[in-house]
Amino acid sequence: MLLRSLARNESTTATNNKLIQDISDIDSQTINKETLSEYLEVLERLFLVENIKPFSPELRSGIRIKQAKKRHFTDPSLACALLGANRERLSGDLNTYGFMFESLCERDLLTYAEAISGELTHFQDYSNNEIDAIIQSGDGRWGCIEIKLGMNQVDKAAANLLKMNNFFKNNSSSSPAFLAVICGMTSAAYRRPDGVYVVPITSLRP
Repeated sequence: MLLRSLARNESTTATNNKLIQDISDIDSQTINKETLSEYLEVLERLFLVENIKPFSPELRSGIRIKQAKKRHFTDPSLACALLGANRERLSGDLNTYGFMFESLCERDLLTYAEAISGELTHFQDYSNNEIDAIIQSGDGRWGCIEIKLGMNQVDKAAANLLKMNNFFKNNSSSSPAFLAVICGMTSAAYRRPDGVYVVPITSLRP
């Protein structure tokens, strides 16, 4: 039941309380927080899950401690298998498809970031400002990435990145070195007039 709940909450910041609620709703059983934490620790040690930490440009920011990690299986195919999601079912449920695509992209981004001694995080504050992924290099530079399945979502993603760029400029000691949208359905990488890069998942390189 825990694995199924994690699959349902793939690419989200679902809390431990949310996982407990899922388990209780499914089989009318409950699990205490200590046992749940032990199970999650085992899954991490088995390299079945690898969550993404929250980001803040300020080293001593409370966001780094208080905000939730983004939940991920080490491979999105595990979540798909647990949900019984094949190609046909995902094509008929674009919302779930989008979460699985986000997981796929962040798995690759994590691999490439580690290859250059960088770190992959995500941003979410108490005012519902969010960024899907942030790559930070060892020298402190960082960039913001939104992940969208279709080209019809790129304009909205770019608008959020530009809004967040202004937010960081006005509220932190540093600002993004780049803004990018990773898209599943585009054949070429390009830079928009507003400065936001649009990058197909197939062109990512370490």
